[in-house]
Amino acid sequence: MKAETKPQHLDERQLARAYRGRRALITGGLGFIGSNLARRLASYGARVTVVDSLIPEYGGNLRNLAGLEGVIQVNISDVRDRHSLPVFVRGQDYLFNLAGQTSHMDSMVDPETDLEINARAQLSILEACRRHAPEIRVVFASTRQLYGRPDHLPVGEDHPLRPVDVNGINKLAGEQYHLLYHQVHGVRSTVLRLTNTIGPRMRIKDARQTFVGVWIRALLEDRSFEVWGGEQLRDFTYVDDCVHALLLAGATEAAAGEVFNLGGPPPVTLKELAEILVEINGRGTFQVRAFPADRKKIDIGGFYADWSRIEQALGWRPRTGLRAALRRTLAFYRRERGHYV
Repeated sequence: MKAETKPQHLDERQLARAYRGRRALITGGLGFIGSNLARRLASYGARVTVVDSLIPEYGGNLRNLAGLEGVIQVNISDVRDRHSLPVFVRGQDYLFNLAGQTSHMDSMVDPETDLEINARAQLSILEACRRHAPEIRVVFASTRQLYGRPDHLPVGEDHPLRPVDVNGINKLAGEQYHLLYHQVHGVRSTVLRLTNTIGPRMRIKDARQTFVGVWIRALLEDRSFEVWGGEQLRDFTYVDDCVHALLLAGATEAAAGEVFNLGGPPPVTLKELAEILVEINGRGTFQVRAFPADRKKIDIGGFYADWSRIEQALGWRPRTGLRAALRRTLAFYRRERGHYV
């Protein structure tokens, strides 16, 4: 009987070599995760192009790429403009497709816009790839919101998909388009289902991206913040670890056509997270409140992911503990808060 071959995982040096001199396009590249990814790719010597609409509600910020002017090509364009997409994808080796509308509440108030960005525009992007860059390697940022309220914890990729809001339904459609275009048209795509990503350059002016940003802003402005519910479990991925997963997925051919969860260090309750933040900050207060009625309807309760599949396939695992992630994030916004509020 032939022994099973263990997958070969890329180390940091091999990862850098895979991207050196290659052309990489990042949609949503002035946003939180996209800008951190762009910085890492530029450090590897990749030729990086970012596309971002810079619509105020969606998190793009020119400050996110400060210091890299002339190194990274920046295009202010909306992925809903399907006529511009062929120009951007043509000649690219990699596409990291991170553009999206992330607010769950906004998707319930304005479902048509969420549909346009998270579903229809994704189809246009893939059509541009099929027609103008069929050899491109695509990595799509999906979300754990697809799972809805968990039947069990931790949640693996085989858990039923039951989104509880419009955003989750449209992200699921975008994800399925990527998998379909891989299977039918050969547009080699990998899907990563992201959990709560935190770190420098995340949105802190409001809760459209993450509630943690609102908490951090309140702490740094010496204001109290609210914790809704408090007993829900969550896992948090530090942005550098998320970027590492995106890069591994793009550079590993065996990842094409696959879906992987990301996750983080051991989960904590939201109340515990608030206590840790206050402790690291050295001061601060918060109040535990009942969920507002409109948000309670789409709350999924406790959630944390099983990320063993990506560990086995790509060798990825969270490398940053929660306290270190929060400490680095707080330090960043102590210096940079004025550029993000």
